[in-house]
Amino acid sequence: MNTTAKFQAGDQLIHLKSGGLYRVIGLGKIEANLEDVYIYEAMRNQTLWVRPKAEMEDGRFVKQLG
Repeated sequence: MNTTAKFQAGDQLIHLKSGGLYRVIGLGKIEANLEDVYIYEAMRNQTLWVRPKAEMEDGRFVKQLG
């Protein structure tokens, strides 16, 4: 797995388009193709989500400061 992840487990993120708040659970891989993914949780309802690493790091999410 690529260890140069932009976000780390525990980081809180803001989705710029929706304004949603999320917490990174960790990194994983898609079983079928070994693509790197982030596993993250919606702060409002604890829904777990999985998104490709490249998509997660393309600027649509930013780390929440403070």
